[in-house]
Amino acid sequence: MRIAELSTPELRQGHADSQPQHQPPSQSHQLLISQIESSIKQIENLSPEKLSPDTVSADLRRFSTKLSQLAPFPNSLKLLIWKLSYRLWNACVDLSNAASLRSLSASRAEDHAKLRHVAADLLFISGDVSGVPSPVIKSASFYLKTGLIWHDLRSFDLASSCFERATDIVSKIDIDKVSDCGERKLLLDLSIARSKTAWDVSDRNVAIALLNKAKSLLFGSPDHHKALANQYLAFSKTALAKSEIQDLNDALKLMNEALDLYEKGLRVARTREEIMELKDLRSKTLRFISAVHLQMNEFESVIKCVRVLREGCESGDHHPSLSVLAMKGWLGLGKYAEAEKELRSMVVNKGIPEGVFVSAVEAYFQAAGTAGAETAKGVFLGLLGRCHVSASSAVRVAHRVIGDAGEGSRIRAKVVAELVSDERVVALFNGDAAAQQRTAMHSVLWNCGAEHFLSKDYETSAEMFEKAMLYIPFDIESRILRAKGFRVLCLCHLGLSQLDQAHEYINEAEKLEPNIASTFLKFKIYLQKKDENGATNQIQAMTTCFDFTPDFLSLAAHEAVACRVLAVAVASLSSLLNFYTPGKSMPATEVVVLRTLVTILTQEPGNEDEALKFLKRVHNRASELGPDSFFGTGEVGRRERNWFAVTSWNLGTKTGKEKNYELCGEFLRLASEFYGLLVDGQVEENMVCKSLILSVSAIIASENQRKTTLNESEVKQAQELLDRAGKILKTTSAGNQLIGDQFSTTESDLFFIYTFCAYEIHGRLNDSSSQLKLVKNFATSKACNHKNLLQIGISASQSPRTNPEVAVYALNECLSSFLSSSTADYQSVALIVRKLIGVTSIHKGDADDDAVYGMYKQAYRVMVGLKDGEYPTEEGKWLAMTAWNRASLPVRLGQIDVARKWMDVGLQLAKHVHGMETYRACMEDFINGFEKRFCAPS
Repeated sequence: MRIAELSTPELRQGHADSQPQHQPPSQSHQLLISQIESSIKQIENLSPEKLSPDTVSADLRRFSTKLSQLAPFPNSLKLLIWKLSYRLWNACVDLSNAASLRSLSASRAEDHAKLRHVAADLLFISGDVSGVPSPVIKSASFYLKTGLIWHDLRSFDLASSCFERATDIVSKIDIDKVSDCGERKLLLDLSIARSKTAWDVSDRNVAIALLNKAKSLLFGSPDHHKALANQYLAFSKTALAKSEIQDLNDALKLMNEALDLYEKGLRVARTREEIMELKDLRSKTLRFISAVHLQMNEFESVIKCVRVLREGCESGDHHPSLSVLAMKGWLGLGKYAEAEKELRSMVVNKGIPEGVFVSAVEAYFQAAGTAGAETAKGVFLGLLGRCHVSASSAVRVAHRVIGDAGEGSRIRAKVVAELVSDERVVALFNGDAAAQQRTAMHSVLWNCGAEHFLSKDYETSAEMFEKAMLYIPFDIESRILRAKGFRVLCLCHLGLSQLDQAHEYINEAEKLEPNIASTFLKFKIYLQKKDENGATNQIQAMTTCFDFTPDFLSLAAHEAVACRVLAVAVASLSSLLNFYTPGKSMPATEVVVLRTLVTILTQEPGNEDEALKFLKRVHNRASELGPDSFFGTGEVGRRERNWFAVTSWNLGTKTGKEKNYELCGEFLRLASEFYGLLVDGQVEENMVCKSLILSVSAIIASENQRKTTLNESEVKQAQELLDRAGKILKTTSAGNQLIGDQFSTTESDLFFIYTFCAYEIHGRLNDSSSQLKLVKNFATSKACNHKNLLQIGISASQSPRTNPEVAVYALNECLSSFLSSSTADYQSVALIVRKLIGVTSIHKGDADDDAVYGMYKQAYRVMVGLKDGEYPTEEGKWLAMTAWNRASLPVRLGQIDVARKWMDVGLQLAKHVHGMETYRACMEDFINGFEKRFCAPS
């Protein structure tokens, strides 16, 4: 505001009367005055943006400093300086007014403040001017206004300097004699301004002391009380914002000071407007005091403040915040019933803004927890009936009630489900204007559903996902989101084993967005239903989806195994094998898929044929690609190769125990092929040999089981296998003992099985010489076990393709071995003797009767000296009886010597067999009669 020129008659008259009493100004004075006036004229002609802080303001500051050094001045010069000061001030006002219409830089604003400061200094230099009323007050007002400008520019040091200069100026005034209202207000404003500056430089004690000192400058004016109280209140708000305990205490003290001043102001107020304004300010302060008590958890004081506000006035204070304060106070005291009453009373109070109301609902629920969920829902729905509520508020309440996962989360979720499904709430989100809020509500519900899904609370999860569907528009753009919702609902019902509902949801999802995810979920449903055909059909459907990747087939196999629907797992992995091409990235290597397939097939009996098919595929692929490329290199490749080899071996031994010799032979032959693959520079020759030999053994067993004869190609294949095994045996047995394995097959057993199988195959080739050579090699080897040799001899003596030479050789070798033993096995000896007698009798017949007789005599020599029963009784009887019976034909033919020979040996044998006493007597009687008849002299 511009200040009027000094043009009153009283001032001019006083100036004229005093002029002759002073000397005219000196030349120094005149020069400085003219320089100052020139600078002021320059300022008056400048626009704000052209004002240079380095020129005009600096010049004026320099001129004023020099002028102050020439004091004291005559009154005429004082008056001139006074007028120049006013001109400069008014020029500054004009510049400020012009600057308010533009956006000036901080440096320009600071330059304006410097010019004002010079104007105040010029007025101070002029001192007391005769004829000017209250020059001290006017000079102080210049410094006060300049200080306020510096304060706004955050230059607190300069502001404080101005306020202190103004305080020094007015300190000479007797306050009791000041009667002008404006002058009184200036004194109060000066104290308040000094206090504000001290507060802003964090000198709180000085600031509050200055405010307290200002109480003596109120002069009984309600405006003065209000101004000082407002400053107390402003300081308290600043302290309150920091929320520290000490700050809260300071804020409470300051608010109480403000409250006291408002009440004192009411006592001196006269007009209705003043009274109403002060009452409003008092109520506002009380509300702030209540809020401070709330922050300090002094809930009883909160309730007291609310009661004072509601009952202290004629009509009571109905400010919207009172219900919130009261509710929070009751919550702090743990009186939830009273808090709920306050909350419900807010529903009918239309003066409460929506944001305040929603905040109150949040505060109530936060304190009351799960127990307050129903109340929060009911109050919010009540608010819907009272006024228009925004969709954002509904989102806030839903988000607050849902809260975090934990205790009571299921109850809170159900309350929210009821809230968001209310038609009035859903209606809030209609239209494009609420699109953002609709998305937010969908996210809140979806996230809640997801949390419960992760905790396997599928029932609550399904309910939340269903409610989330209410906030998805029925338009083309939202089709994919709706399909996603149906798919996740399908998952929830799968978790609840509600398969029919899950099927319905996934069908809806497929209508909206047919993709691999929907197809895979339908596959899971068929698995749960144990519908193998349906699940298998879905596997084929997956491969036709536009977003199909082989990973889904691998995942489908895992799901099928988990559901124990192994046939579907096999179908899935079989389909996955079709996608393996060189260089293509796949979820797993081909060998891993095949290993998994074989593992699955071997988990249930009856799948041996399928397992064999895939094992053969493994071997074929390894042969095509190379073992290192297919199985892998190093230790990894060796482990993979060995796994398939061991699996083939185990399946071979398993089917062999089950007497499925045909499959047994296939598995063991395949095992030999696996063990023979060169991986990491190693071949398992010992296992190759064992597998080959046992494979041929299974082929022979299969022939005997089927009671058929091996065809020529089968015999040839078996011979090739044995040839390979024989070569390995020669290299490993010549000084290096074969290492035993987990199947308890010793070196001697293996060599015996090889010999036996080779003997059988050569027999089918009618190669008796090779048979004899094989048996002789075995009999002379260190690995020979004579019980095994006995088995060969028995087989050679009684199989369909007998070989008497082999039988006689083997049985004689065994007999010699047993008889030479210190603990002879006479059961085996008796068996050998019987077999030798049989073979010799059949092979040579009567042409070599002495050979047969020799066998009986050998048996007799064995029996001599044995204890009763040591030689098998039945075998002894058989020898005695068959020897005796051999005499019958010679007797009839009159071959007396031959008959006597056989009867003698039969009788001798009978004498050493327990239990043949009666037979022996009969024999002796017959021999006596025979001798009398054929040997008596004629």
